[in-house]
Amino acid sequence: MMRDDKQFYNLDTKRKSRRLFGEVVYGENKAPAHLKDCIEGLLEAQGDVLITRLAPEVYEKLGELKEWLDYDPLSETALAGTKKEPVGSVAVVTAGTSDGKVAEECARSLAYFGVKAVPFYDVGVAGIHRLFDKIDAISGCDAIVVCAGMDGALPSVVAGLVSVPVIAVPTSVGYGASFGGVAALLSMLNSCAEGVAVVNIDNGYGAAYMAAEIVYAIHQKTR
Repeated sequence: MMRDDKQFYNLDTKRKSRRLFGEVVYGENKAPAHLKDCIEGLLEAQGDVLITRLAPEVYEKLGELKEWLDYDPLSETALAGTKKEPVGSVAVVTAGTSDGKVAEECARSLAYFGVKAVPFYDVGVAGIHRLFDKIDAISGCDAIVVCAGMDGALPSVVAGLVSVPVIAVPTSVGYGASFGGVAALLSMLNSCAEGVAVVNIDNGYGAAYMAAEIVYAIHQKTR
């Protein structure tokens, strides 16, 4: 039986009327033809679009649509639409260079949401003096996203030093006993530092959304 492609997706073009931001396309496991339709549909309905988990080999199959997309292979994100004047700022902090993919997904998502991302990379607890050198600048942002794998200790350390919200992102970085980020996730959920919110493993986009909502609330802005 032939199946209509539109049975595979149902665009939520009214999401921006209910939430702060419109629908975003999760690119993983989607057929290129379905991705094209979703991207084109959202561009027409809301004027912009963010695609996450868009692998390079899938991006290459998007044909002429690539001309409209700002693609970044490290974060596997693509953006299209009108650039926004930045509102506030979010510090995006990583424990190590290996957390960069998730951090860049967060930073690119923040750019899409119209929030300035300020990177502070490779300042983990293995050389904690690196964090102390940056902590004044980090604490000057409206919110902080901390991406860490291995033992996942960095968000607790940061939260103990600042007075702004901290969003922790466990990453699937580390040797066997890290269990693909589960060890970091549990460590962050058990943080003894107050005010630490935790998103799912490798969820840079989710952290960016939460941080953007905080920034817009602080600055009393709406989309």
